[in-house]
Amino acid sequence: MSGSSFGRLVRSPSGVAAAVLAGATVIGLLTGMVPALAAGRADTSLRVALAKRLPKTKITAVDCNKLTGLCEVSAGNTLFYTDKNARYLVIGRVYDMETRTDLTAAKLLELNPDTLLGAAAHNEPAAGDGGVRAAPTKISLAELPAGGAIRWGPAAGPKVVVFTDFHCPYCMKLSETLATIGVRVEERPISVLGTRALSEKVYCSKNPVASLHDAYRHEEPTTDVAKCDTSGLDANEAFARRHMFAGTPIIVRADGSVIEGYRPAAELAAWVKGGAA
Repeated sequence: MSGSSFGRLVRSPSGVAAAVLAGATVIGLLTGMVPALAAGRADTSLRVALAKRLPKTKITAVDCNKLTGLCEVSAGNTLFYTDKNARYLVIGRVYDMETRTDLTAAKLLELNPDTLLGAAAHNEPAAGDGGVRAAPTKISLAELPAGGAIRWGPAAGPKVVVFTDFHCPYCMKLSETLATIGVRVEERPISVLGTRALSEKVYCSKNPVASLHDAYRHEEPTTDVAKCDTSGLDANEAFARRHMFAGTPIIVRADGSVIEGYRPAAELAAWVKGGAA
């Protein structure tokens, strides 16, 4: 618009309104662009920092706006978190306690829609990218004590050991699915989401199996709770750390074969009988 045209526009009341609206529109567009440009610069800066820290990991997406104080980083189907300077690397699950939403699981499902993953952020970078490693595919259960387990299901059914967290939605879904395929389940609580106190309530209740299902539904155990020996829960936590179990559920077959995350009933039934993961 030329200066003379603008002058004619603002000499009338309607022209003044139009000019103000036009100016406001331009200001609004510019104002909206500023945060987006700043976010873009932050993401680019983080990518540069990550390239130096993890030179063999191909970063596919960075989002520093979703979570306060954390940046969400995708590397293919792998998910992890870091600060904006890429100094601290966080491997685990982000859980919104207000909405009771597993944000990590939701993002992993978005990245890999074909598999419902309960496990949090298991990263498999090439050697030299630091200590972020996937859980092993086979382990020995011999070092686990008898304590620390909540056992349910048919006694004669094939056995599976599940490392679980009672605030993990996929753990609840897995528990429901296992109940339909006739397996003997040994659930071993670990505190990935800060649920140790709840685990103790469930484990020490007079009916741990009923309390376990209560806990999955975010209900307090319906049976009395007394003090009991919780050293078995300590053993579960230590075992999980040794074997790099960063998320839940982790399912272990009788022969020590390991799979991470939820699987549908048919796949679980075949795997329990010795099939491939």
